[in-house]
Amino acid sequence: MLPKGVTAVGISVLRHVPDGVLRVVLPRRLRFDARSIPVPAPDSDAPIRLFIGPVNFAGQSFQWARAAERGVEGVSAVTMAYSAGSEYGFPIDVRVPASAYLMSAAWQRREREAVRSRFTHVIYEAGRHLFGNVYRETVADEIRWLQAAGVRVAMLTHGSDMRVPSRHAEAHADSPFRSTDWPLVPALEAEARRNRALLDEVGVPIFASTPGMLDDVPEARWLPVVVDAGRWANDTQPMQRERPLVVHAPTNSVIKGTELIEPIVRDLHDRGLIEYRRIQGVPSAEMPALFREADIVLDQFRLGDYGVAACEALAAGRIVVGHVHESVRAAVERETGRALPIVESDAASLARVLGDLVSHRDRARELAARGPTFVREVHDGRRSAEAMRPFLTGRDGDGGSSRPR
Repeated sequence: MLPKGVTAVGISVLRHVPDGVLRVVLPRRLRFDARSIPVPAPDSDAPIRLFIGPVNFAGQSFQWARAAERGVEGVSAVTMAYSAGSEYGFPIDVRVPASAYLMSAAWQRREREAVRSRFTHVIYEAGRHLFGNVYRETVADEIRWLQAAGVRVAMLTHGSDMRVPSRHAEAHADSPFRSTDWPLVPALEAEARRNRALLDEVGVPIFASTPGMLDDVPEARWLPVVVDAGRWANDTQPMQRERPLVVHAPTNSVIKGTELIEPIVRDLHDRGLIEYRRIQGVPSAEMPALFREADIVLDQFRLGDYGVAACEALAAGRIVVGHVHESVRAAVERETGRALPIVESDAASLARVLGDLVSHRDRARELAARGPTFVREVHDGRRSAEAMRPFLTGRDGDGGSSRPR
């Protein structure tokens, strides 16, 4: 989270330096003008004013905010995310430079007062601070301060912030957390346990962005990710080429299992059965065109879950292949009445699964045709709004005090 080259000690010191001086002494890439960062402002006439932040992973806080406005009467929502300049161009209502988020005491004061006085509801993403005072107070301190002002608070887990690596490694044979070569595993374990302790301490409602997270946070309410199906719509049927185009777009190759599957698909490519293409570093705006070109999209093979990327590929009418644990499939069908149309495969069975899809193209196209309908029914924001409704309307019996303001 820290801007590269800036230490926690340095930030603690720099928070006492006026913003005008920081604009002079900071390296150019870290400079900011706190006065130009807009203060979050909902529609003041709305009875329910929702603030979500501060990460907007895969653009989802923005999408959930819009879903709440469409689906729950009386909601005005604003999203905020800090930015280190390495994002993929996802929309957000208020973007805050990471250096300002961490170092600007002036911005932090304005942000705190705006959220406390203007909003009735707040959703904390990934256990992160909303106001940037990372080294002087805890997230629990922030939550209690908001609750004391009558703001209702909930938490939201995106995945790695509360997925316990040791538990996942025991339950999944291909878990990325079994790797002794991945140095982040101890830090991820500590983060997940710290956020579990935070949830236990503050006792607020918790949302989970994927059904697989219900194994780690069983009390969570599934908040389905939201995809604009029209943006990904595709009139062309897949599997028309002699060599189907198979694409894989790993945002995190360790989590996605790229190193497990690439030797397999590259071998199939070299043998002429498929054409394989790996996509990386592409802005969000360019991804629909790339998925429309594909016949088959390889999602992830290590977590046993599914998320935004899989939904986007399904919405594009592509054949999506990945490993989704049977408990996740059962949870989706139980909640929605619909089977998840992702072709099941782990890394070991991928060559056989792809060969079967290439050999039975009519059946493959039939599977692909189920994707857009599934996304429109489950991931267009309506179910997400319904998931948030009890929290927003005060009928969840939890989340701290709430008063009309």
